[in-house]
Amino acid sequence: MIQRVYEQAAKASLLDNVVVATDDSRIAEEVKRFGGKVVMTSSSHRTGTDRCAETAEILMRDSGVNYDAIINIQGDEPFIDPGQINQVAMCFNNEDVQIATLALRLTSSEALFAPSIIKIVANNNNKALYFSRSPIPYLRGKDEQDWINYHTYYKHIGIYGYRTHVLQRISTLEQPSSLETAESLEQLRWMQNGIPIHVEFTEHESVSIDTPDDLLKLTNNA
Repeated sequence: MIQRVYEQAAKASLLDNVVVATDDSRIAEEVKRFGGKVVMTSSSHRTGTDRCAETAEILMRDSGVNYDAIINIQGDEPFIDPGQINQVAMCFNNEDVQIATLALRLTSSEALFAPSIIKIVANNNNKALYFSRSPIPYLRGKDEQDWINYHTYYKHIGIYGYRTHVLQRISTLEQPSSLETAESLEQLRWMQNGIPIHVEFTEHESVSIDTPDDLLKLTNNA
């Protein structure tokens, strides 16, 4: 799976460098086996974002290259579209963007009410207002099973881009925040500390594989 994610990321034309960040020597050896680049990090990180911040420091220290932005791609996204990666990278052509991510329109009530699928709302300037495991917004006066027919809901696609200096700041924030604890979503800590998240919209579904059952479902539907 990691090889597939790596190969998809390497197809993104706007990335200057692609590496796998891990604290597991078994993963590191597998990445080396298929010819990929790997960075070994501390095993004490609480979040993947903290691991990403350390990786950025190591890369810039060892290479002498100061990267403008870092894209964090989850290792469980073997179907990530290179175009989506480029879409996030292009956000940083706007100097005001500090963090960028993606959203996709939801089309089923099952997904809308699934706590494992993160919902997102944004303002008219494409800035995230909130992320939640619950359906947001609440649709007053309508039966829940009909909400999807009366309002456009969006799910969050778990890819982030960060200005390098913002990524370093995030890693120093006190953890966890109250909203982060409530929803178990670390991006709420960033927002609670006043860091805006820019949202772009995609039409490409991104399917993560978190369990053997997830893989089995995809295999059966292939």
